[in-house]
Amino acid sequence: MTSSSSRMNETNEASTATVKESTIRMMTRLAQEHNAVNLSQGFPNEAPPMLLKLALAHAVLSGRPLDHCEQSSCITTEEESLIKSLTDLLETTTAASTTDDTGFTSLLTSTPSDVLNQYSPPMGRPDLRSSISEYYQRFYDYHVSPDDITVTLGATEAFASALRTVGRPGDKCVVLQPFHELYPSQCKIFYLEPVFVTLREEWNCWKYNPQELEDAMRHARILILNSPHNPTGKVFSREELQHIVQLCTRYDVFLITDEIYEHMCFDQHQHYLIPKEFPEMKSRTLVCNSIGKSASATGWRLGWCLHPSHLSDTYRGIHDQLAVMSPHPMQYATLSYLKLPTTYFDGLAAKYQQRIHTLSDALLVAGFQVIVPQGAYYLFVGYRNVPALAGMTSMEAAMYMLKTIGVACVPGDNFFGKLSGETKNKYLRFAACRSNEDLAEAIKRIAKLSVHK
Repeated sequence: MTSSSSRMNETNEASTATVKESTIRMMTRLAQEHNAVNLSQGFPNEAPPMLLKLALAHAVLSGRPLDHCEQSSCITTEEESLIKSLTDLLETTTAASTTDDTGFTSLLTSTPSDVLNQYSPPMGRPDLRSSISEYYQRFYDYHVSPDDITVTLGATEAFASALRTVGRPGDKCVVLQPFHELYPSQCKIFYLEPVFVTLREEWNCWKYNPQELEDAMRHARILILNSPHNPTGKVFSREELQHIVQLCTRYDVFLITDEIYEHMCFDQHQHYLIPKEFPEMKSRTLVCNSIGKSASATGWRLGWCLHPSHLSDTYRGIHDQLAVMSPHPMQYATLSYLKLPTTYFDGLAAKYQQRIHTLSDALLVAGFQVIVPQGAYYLFVGYRNVPALAGMTSMEAAMYMLKTIGVACVPGDNFFGKLSGETKNKYLRFAACRSNEDLAEAIKRIAKLSVHK
């Protein structure tokens, strides 16, 4: 073996050795074991809209799309059509149960061709990709060809396929920290080198140092941008995005955006779609998105990526080999998600902002330092002024919250790469996306911190 091969093997082994179990999901597991209120993992515990559930049930039970001819003159909505279709299917099943051990033979044999429980095209159903294109026209007045959209196994796979499309082993990838843990982990899986640029607290908001970012991007291949940002709740301003675009153009850097919280911008803050707002970035931007957070359907694993035309074949080939496809019944149900009224999406920001405020008030009373988020549904708070937690590492503080207070959160050091211990051991992240009942119970438990001073 040559010395260069030996060095490559050593690099690969060192890279993959640092990929470990998700701390966020570990805290969810521990929350269940200790009967704690789970404010660690960022998934809503409320149901998806009824229309989506009906569409999914129809897809699984019937195996075929709802035919427009099934809608009678007295049925005026898609929801009513789905209810009628499901009722007919279940009545058929009930009638068959008197002569059939399972009750499903008649239902199955009455479906001449089951389509929706089988493979879809790897890049996604054509009608779904067209609907995603219409979604961006509707919300951003931006046209993207369905040929430049790939339906993925959630935003996580969309992101992984994007990294692999534009990244090569050894390339540098700029990651703003604090970050979601999957960004550096996936970089390491593909043998990319994460380079960290730190967001710091300034005047009750989070800012990056422009010179620090430029220094990092000078030799980078990729920049990862998440706005609204997890865990801080920062929404990047147009001026900040303009600066980032200038650097990407100057240093020939690809931009991968994670936009799963796009509908959760508070007050005057606005989400910008980079290829629309800055057309010069269309050839170097890959947009990753998902229905998981906005539809309260994180378990469906349904996402997509908008990719530049010249990268579409490469992206789709990588996606095909990594995941083949997103579950077909979920693809069909997502057609209903994309048709939801604008009022539904507008209501997401109001709903989660109210929950953020409710939880932040309780944390402030307990002594936590809170920078009010501009979007998303997390609180990334300092705990040094909470007497019971003051001398602890962030993992120790998170475990104290879990075992003694009965509220699960995530230690702040999970969101940082190379930083001093003092900064890394300063924060905890709480997810405010739980039901009002769960938040009320969590707040009651957090109030116990005053007893543990």
